[in-house]
Amino acid sequence: MLYIILAVIGGFLTILNMVINAGLGKRIGVFPGTFVNYVVGLSLILILVLMMGNPLDISTFSNIPFYAFLGGALGVTIVASSNIIIPKIPAIYTVLLNFIGQIFAGVIIDYIRFDYISKGKIIGGILIILGILYNTNIDKKQLTEEK
Repeated sequence: MLYIILAVIGGFLTILNMVINAGLGKRIGVFPGTFVNYVVGLSLILILVLMMGNPLDISTFSNIPFYAFLGGALGVTIVASSNIIIPKIPAIYTVLLNFIGQIFAGVIIDYIRFDYISKGKIIGGILIILGILYNTNIDKKQLTEEK
């Protein structure tokens, strides 16, 4: 149960982080906002590492596969793209579209790793896309009627 609660909190904080960073990006620019995000994050994790007494052993880096270091680059891409996207579309659509991307990435990764495709996840992703399209049309009609 604890992990479920932590996952929900993590999901909430992810969206909150995206919205806050997008606001910063709107004020100072997409890439400067992304830079500030990572400088603040680096400062915080540096303090935590020093306080927790978890020394960084650089010698272990040689045993880590190169692709494990790509997380930082992917994170920069995610933050920068969120800084562009969030001001343009509602947060709920951003969440749902990210979720669709995650579902399809999961399907592809499962196929590559386990030679398995989840038809249920593909159908779920398609249903979410259809739901977004339907909801977008309803929103457009309501805006037209209000004018």
